[in-house]
Amino acid sequence: MSKVYRSRDGESGLRELSLHANQGEVLALLGPNGAGKTTAVKGLSTLVSFDRGTARVGGHDVSTEAARVRERIGLVGQYAAVDEQLTAGQNLRFFGRLRGLGRRVAGQRADELIAEFGLSEAQNRAVSSFSGGMRRRLDLATSLVVPPQVLFVDEPTTGLDPAARQDLWESLRALVRGGTTILLTTQYLEEADQLADRIVLLARGRVAAQGTPNELKTLVGPPVVQAIFETADDAKRSLGVLSRISAESHLDENTTTVTLPSASATVLGEVIAELASAGIPPAEVTLRRPSLDEVFLALTGDHGDTEEN
Repeated sequence: MSKVYRSRDGESGLRELSLHANQGEVLALLGPNGAGKTTAVKGLSTLVSFDRGTARVGGHDVSTEAARVRERIGLVGQYAAVDEQLTAGQNLRFFGRLRGLGRRVAGQRADELIAEFGLSEAQNRAVSSFSGGMRRRLDLATSLVVPPQVLFVDEPTTGLDPAARQDLWESLRALVRGGTTILLTTQYLEEADQLADRIVLLARGRVAAQGTPNELKTLVGPPVVQAIFETADDAKRSLGVLSRISAESHLDENTTTVTLPSASATVLGEVIAELASAGIPPAEVTLRRPSLDEVFLALTGDHGDTEEN
């Protein structure tokens, strides 16, 4: 699929994307600003037409069966779509009526969602008085008035504090446990690592890599053992000791940390034993895999694009 926007400054948007998501799976589109994430969501949710390529959502073609697609999806955009002058209950009943529910059924569904998303105490307050996390939960609830087969969530936790972010993550996990498929776009690497079954990493409108979080991490390199010392002198002394385990041991610049590659977890035990034998006690020894931050930087570079997302 592609959707390119042309202007006097050049081209932006989505240049080439191919993906597949299974039922009950979270597929994350990860990438910097301008990578094409929001353009992909707009095309798959029938808000814009792709220039070329085909896509099916819930078994229906987004171009020739757009109405059928819209019946089966929910969409949570980057900005809240709720009316700030209405209460939570009024917003949910309004969205229910828009989706074709009768007055009584819309009211029942609103009550269910208010309880499910922890908004009972605030259900009669105007949304203008809500915190950012409460608004985001209500925005998610409105997309579920008619339970969707596929839910598109575009950067759901931008601007939320850590507690509100965790609450929203748990709400999304509950939907997946119920069988909903989620396509999530995010710039937060931790969010993709926490939620996604698979990740498609976009850079400049094209797929840079895709796979499970663990598969992507292996692209950067093997796990490493890091030994952290109280003083720079201890770190320098340890380097000679740890070089006997791996010639690739190195002292991280401007730190008291020595890093060496680890082919297996047994290396961790060797490091601890060698340091104890040499009388160089580390403050901390850890075995870690490359992070998604490192994957992101290695595969996309630092693209401070201002293109369409």
